[in-house]
Amino acid sequence: MPAAGESLINVYKTLQKYGTLHSLHLVLVVAAHPDIDYIRKHLPEKTKLWVASIDEELNDKSYIVPGLGDAGDLAFGK
Repeated sequence: MPAAGESLINVYKTLQKYGTLHSLHLVLVVAAHPDIDYIRKHLPEKTKLWVASIDEELNDKSYIVPGLGDAGDLAFGK
């Protein structure tokens, strides 16, 4: 689950130091539209994103709203 996608971009930059990637596939359980936009902007065009569930938004702390599983339950008092 990316928060804003920055960690994924940092991993990609680190991998580039070891050689050219021929393909890149990212498997995400859940992401929000801003995450996906950020990832697409900063990774190669041929990157394949596999996302099981897409949420609409992030809050001001870059958390996925409403949240997933226990983390969402705890954050929203359920």
